[in-house]
Parts: sequence; C-alpha cells; structure tokens
Amino acid sequence: SSREGFRVAEKIVLVIFISAVILMTTLGNLLVMVAVCRDRQLRKIKTNYFIVSLAFTDLLVSVLVMPFAAIELIQDNWIYGEMFCLVRTSLDVLLTTASILHLCCISMDRYYAICCQPLVYRNKMTPSRIAVMLGGCWVIPTIISFLPIMQGWNSIGITDLIQQRQFNKASNSTYCIFMVNKPYAITCSVVAFYIPFFLMVLAYYRIYVTAREHARQIQVLQRAGAPTDSQQHHPDQHSTHRMKTETKAAKTLCIIMGCFCLCWAPFFITNIVDPFINYTVPGKLWTACLWLGYINSGLNPFLYAFLNKSFRRAFLIILCCGDERYRRPSILGQTVPCSTTTINGSTHVLR
Repeated sequence: SSREGFRVAEKIVLVIFISAVILMTTLGNLLVMVAVCRDRQLRKIKTNYFIVSLAFTDLLVSVLVMPFAAIELIQDNWIYGEMFCLVRTSLDVLLTTASILHLCCISMDRYYAICCQPLVYRNKMTPSRIAVMLGGCWVIPTIISFLPIMQGWNSIGITDLIQQRQFNKASNSTYCIFMVNKPYAITCSVVAFYIPFFLMVLAYYRIYVTAREHARQIQVLQRAGAPTDSQQHHPDQHSTHRMKTETKAAKTLCIIMGCFCLCWAPFFITNIVDPFINYTVPGKLWTACLWLGYINSGLNPFLYAFLNKSFRRAFLIILCCGDERYRRPSILGQTVPCSTTTINGSTHVLR
C-alpha cells in the first residue's frame, strides 16, 4: 500500500514525542555508564558489566538509528542515498538485536545468582565467560544484520516489490525501504527475539519460584519470632534481609517481562506475518511497531538500573554534584553494610 504523509498537527506531535524518546534514551543510558565509571562498588558487581554494555548499545540506538528514522518519518522522504540506507538498516538490526541479547544475558546472570549456590555462580560467571557472552551479544547480531543485508539476501525474490515501494511518483519522494523475504524473516526473528524471549521466560520463572520459596521461609521466621541471643540475631537478620530483597526482586520481574513483551512482541509478530500475507501490513502500523521497540531502549535504564538502590545512590551523587548525604554509609557503622546484599551476587540488581 502507498505511504500516507502526516498533517502539520500530526508532525508537531510526532516531533515532540520522538524528541522526548531520543532525549530520554540518550540521557538515561549516559547516566548509567557514568555511574559505573565513577562508582568503584558498582564496578565490582559482575552483572553491571552487562548493564553497561546494554546502556552503550541503547545509547548507540538513540544516536545512530533513531534520528535518521525520525527524519525520514517527519519529512516523508529519504535523502541520504541507497548505500547509506543499507548501512542505516544494518545498524538498526544490529543494535536492536544486540540490546535484546543483552537482556537475555542479564536474565541468565540473575538466574545463576539467585537460583544457584554462591560457589556455582562464581564458577559459572567467570570473567572469561562474561567476556564470551558479551562478545556473542555483538557477533551474533552482526552476522544476521550486515552480512545478509549488504549481500541482499533479505531481498531475494522480492526485489521488484522493493523497487516499487522505494519511489512515490505522486509526491516525488524516495524511501529507505527494508523488506524481508520469508527465510530471512523467520531466521532473523527467531535469533533476535523468540530464542532470547524463551530463555528469559524460563530464567525469570525459575527466579520467581525461588523468590516465592524465600517468601515462605520469611513467614516461617516471622512466626518463629526473633531470637533473644544477640549472637544469633545478626545471622537471622541477614538471612531475612536477603530473602526480602530477593522477594522484591521477583516482583520487578513482572514489570521487566511486561515491558519487554509490550515493546518488541508486536514488531516481531508483524515481521513474520507480513511476508505470508503478501506484504499488506499498513506502513503506519509498521512505524508504530518499530518505534515501540525503540522505546524499549529508553526504558532499559529505568528497569535495570534506576530500580537498583546502589545505582540510584550513584545517580543522586552525580546529579547533586557529590552531595555527601548520598554517600554510602561506612562499613564500621551500625547499619548493615551495603555489600551484604551482594555477598553472593544474588540480590543487588533488582530491588
């Protein structure tokens, strides 16, 4: 179907909305990266390597992908040539897929941290294995983006249809059209979304079950009453604090999975369905699904960092120019040290 332009009022609303999305994504992910660079305690936590890499990926989405998509959407025209269209499309597939794979790696890290013993977590999440996982988050998307798109594998069998949609004679406009044939649509969608989605559901389900078991243990401890011996009080207090923290973490999983599915499921469902219905999905529906996926890159800092107490403290220190009120309490004080919530790597990310 032919693409329809936007009226002036619609363009104004689009400019405001898209600008807000780009600004939120850029500043949020920058803040995450700066917080980890400046806070030594955050750098000691293994999961934060995935969060920083995720923030860097989402930052590139906001800088290299969103602006050009916005310009074409608002101007209803592509003015940068065919080669840069291929590069922009490849970057789009690469960075959005890398962002999703980072979310999958974070779920795997949380699974080993919360559902396994501390020794198992340390054996599984070694620095070399973390490096391999991070490398896979970039190599796999590169294989399914630049290689097939630059070689034209995604357009085999539909070249004529793509050429028809690249030009609009009525408005004398050119578009950066990215259409995929059935084999590429299935392969790309399975690798970029459905496999990571299955692994995330499996990991977070096991985390949820573990957290429910911990909640039952908390109830048992509360019914039994607090011990009177001061020497026994601290271990029980620590165990209860740890289990309460992990229970709060499980509640956050519903938000994480809900946002992930809401943002990316419409696009990847449409991506597979469209080739099988002769590419009849309306252009505006495609645009809405695509930008819904982009919004996920702006939500990730809030879901994976802003909901974490240690990150929030680091953000306040940065935004308040190092205000001493937000500094970590000394481990010599009477309060429970901050490190007790991360003693086995299981309770520091999702609060």
